[in-house]
Amino acid sequence: MIFSKKHLNSPHTVTTILFIGLIIRTIIAVYLHPGYDEAYYYLYSKNLDWSYFDHPVFVALTTGFGVWITGEINQFTIRIGTLIVFTLSLYLLYLTGRKLLNHQSGLLTLIISSLIPIFTIAFGAMTLPDVPLIFFWTLTLWCIAEEFFAQSPPEKYQPSYRLIFICISLGLACLSKYHGFILGLGLVGFCLFNQPYRRVFSSKWLLWGIICFVITLFPLIYWNSQHDWISFGFQLSGRFQSPEKTSFSINPLQILVVALIHIGYLFPSFGFPLWWVSGKAIQQEFVNEVNYPYRLILWLSLPLTVGFTLLGAVTHILPTWAMPGFWTLTLILGDYINRNRFLDKLIQRWLFLSALMINTLFVVALLHLNLGILQKPNQSISFSGIVALQNDPSTELIDIRQLRSNFQSSEVFSQALKNADFVFTNQYFLGGYIGMTIASLTDIPMTCFGYDCRGFLYWYEVEKLIGKRGLYITSKTFATDDYSDHDYNPYFSSWQEVVQIPIMRSGEVTEIFYVYQGENLIQIPPQRDLNYDINNTPDVN
Repeated sequence: MIFSKKHLNSPHTVTTILFIGLIIRTIIAVYLHPGYDEAYYYLYSKNLDWSYFDHPVFVALTTGFGVWITGEINQFTIRIGTLIVFTLSLYLLYLTGRKLLNHQSGLLTLIISSLIPIFTIAFGAMTLPDVPLIFFWTLTLWCIAEEFFAQSPPEKYQPSYRLIFICISLGLACLSKYHGFILGLGLVGFCLFNQPYRRVFSSKWLLWGIICFVITLFPLIYWNSQHDWISFGFQLSGRFQSPEKTSFSINPLQILVVALIHIGYLFPSFGFPLWWVSGKAIQQEFVNEVNYPYRLILWLSLPLTVGFTLLGAVTHILPTWAMPGFWTLTLILGDYINRNRFLDKLIQRWLFLSALMINTLFVVALLHLNLGILQKPNQSISFSGIVALQNDPSTELIDIRQLRSNFQSSEVFSQALKNADFVFTNQYFLGGYIGMTIASLTDIPMTCFGYDCRGFLYWYEVEKLIGKRGLYITSKTFATDDYSDHDYNPYFSSWQEVVQIPIMRSGEVTEIFYVYQGENLIQIPPQRDLNYDINNTPDVN
């Protein structure tokens, strides 16, 4: 058993854990249909730029890596970069734990972080901005550990050239996701409130580091300077607004809800301990002697774990937003387990049963997603299932390979696509699915007209489409959102339905894609992104 004391001391344990985890994540990457955001980030890789409306540049590179080296476009190839990068992130986390704490604490941290479901899925199998963020976040942690804890005791600390590497790594984290700036603020707070490390602020190496940090941010700064700093405006205000929300309100009960949601995504057997050890570590700060490694971890994690939980009282919080904080807290949990070795048998059972339950759930979820084993009705298994199609959220994930095959087998669609000058849809995330599906069938421009177009606002000059023939593709789920099929009719000289393409699972239709053709685009339909409207249409709020 890999959780035994014998295996924890084996020189091959780290490699074994990384390899087993990679195999599990590869299976998930192969059989998990792409999510809305993942398909959308594939379009990033097709429209390479210095930065993007909703995220910095690195997600385009990690998403496009597998496509560029294989020439194939599917759910696995867009995730190849993720599989590689997260494996490196896990190894860096182990190295950080070994440096800050000790070998066994680092090893237990590696085991825990390899098991937590949201880490496995969001950081390790799917292609999201969180993937490069976690890599550079962890690289920054490792650089910090090498810089701040190279001398012992900490009172002898003297700043060194490593501050430059910390600043560069921090800049790369910011080029992955805007969370990198929160990491930087946490690091500043740690240095400011811990006397031995205040020497950083009078060091020449920090000055050089800040210069390198700004240079590293050039892609983000340059793109935003060309687009009215719109990404910063969206992240700081637009993301937290919605057409339904007209006034500021606080709901304290939502703090508990957000905390429980985080625990659920972390899996309760890890979520509750992570909250508990963080509280325990804070308590020890007031009663015990100074523990600088713990202080560092708390300064870098609590702004996210506590900050986003409290922010849940004001606005909607996505589960992944706080997860880099919990990722950092696994270092304390790993160390706490290591220091309580008298509980060896209990800890082994806890880790083993958690791994068994989590991976069993993964298997059931993948079987249901691909075969509909829990679907009701179901024509492929002997029992009728337990989840009605209309209540099954798994049907929102589109089987790209089936959709592409259905498009290709439809002569009507193939001819319409051949005759079209451009393709458009009415939702930016739906555009990702369509873009992945038709990429191997055509290279004509694709855009989005509607309420929320995000990156499509900047990827193609839609004025060039005037007078062209357009193919409108949407799904049954989004056919009436903001712009229905008939709403586009006035923008073309003629408009007609072409075909309906179904998606099937276990003999039942789970989604229908509608295809319409418009002749001679007369006027550009409005393109908007929440509060940002490039066609001067009325503010949707």
